[in-house]
Amino acid sequence: MKNSGVTSHHPGLADGPIYLDYNATTPVDPRVAEAALPYLTTHFGNPSSGHAYAERPRRALAEARQQLADLIGAQPADIVFTAGGSEADNLAIRGTALVRDQAAPAQIITQASEHPAVLQTCRALQRLHGLQVRYLPVDRDGLVDPATLAEALTPDTVLVSIMAANNETGVLQPITELAGIAHARGVLFHTDAAQAAAKIPIDATAWGVDLLTIAGHKMYAPKGIGALYVRAGVRLEPLVYGGGQERGLRAGTESVALAVALGAAAQLARTELDAGAADRIRILRNLLHDQLDELLPGRVQLNGHRDRRLPNTLNVSITGVAGDDLLAATPGIAAATGSACHTGTPEPSPVLLAMGRDPGRALSALRLTLGRWTTRDDIEQAAHQIAAGTLIAHPTAML
Repeated sequence: MKNSGVTSHHPGLADGPIYLDYNATTPVDPRVAEAALPYLTTHFGNPSSGHAYAERPRRALAEARQQLADLIGAQPADIVFTAGGSEADNLAIRGTALVRDQAAPAQIITQASEHPAVLQTCRALQRLHGLQVRYLPVDRDGLVDPATLAEALTPDTVLVSIMAANNETGVLQPITELAGIAHARGVLFHTDAAQAAAKIPIDATAWGVDLLTIAGHKMYAPKGIGALYVRAGVRLEPLVYGGGQERGLRAGTESVALAVALGAAAQLARTELDAGAADRIRILRNLLHDQLDELLPGRVQLNGHRDRRLPNTLNVSITGVAGDDLLAATPGIAAATGSACHTGTPEPSPVLLAMGRDPGRALSALRLTLGRWTTRDDIEQAAHQIAAGTLIAHPTAML
């Protein structure tokens, strides 16, 4: 990769609305695309082959594994490439549940505000294999109480899965403490770090987790690539059967181009984090909040913890207007009312309901998420457009 400095603009964002939906997906960084291109054209070989055409792809795959391991404080051998974050979650949860003695009772513990990739996998295991699932509550800030986890653990618990950062509110869970509680009872711990990776420093070893999910399209790599950190010694049942690729845990010839893209994105993220990119984004996020407060006095309510959250994420409810109506009235902004997984669903956010928010406030929520190409001018324009949009949008009947 030639240049590790932040590019001043992105071609995909030119002449479009102000993009404030980075938690849904990030534009592919042009430097990431440049790194991947040779493996879509010239270096086409199968990395598992034994001839000369395999040599360059095999070395590139190993380098990408090292780059991702460096980002999350792991060893290259701990990285298993997948087709995305949801597959990594499935491999972690199903893999742990199905590798055990099937005759023995088993329980999985997760949280009420978890990502659908985790919640639906747990429900499928409950339905198809009879596993018990315990859903921990969260407080009004969206945090899991470690004491609640300690109380929920039983001799049958095989896995705890708690996401590092919530995709809607950005709330950061006390992962190190939660993992320590699980390990004290001999229970494996998985965290979905899809939203946290590249936004905050991650150290899988220091956190003490056994399994950790990464999603490429949340960190400026393409869609269709992700990874699961699997601590040495952890046994999993494969999700995809076939050849022996990816330590035998994920069969199929690896997409070298996509793996290279993820590795390049990880390297860029390390460089940016070291240069203080999180502080730049946090300042802009706080500016957006402050300007909305000023333009809409007394109407802006923060959803989530004020300090313990991702630096790029602002989730607010604006009293008197539904989030969907407000976004429809502000076509100059690309944002969301919640998770992209629930777009088009006219129901309150399950995350906000789990935090004790009433349905009216949940329906008034906006998720505004910043990223690599967000500028101060974007923020100032967005704040004024949102404020103007409240005058156009229809007030909700329930508020």
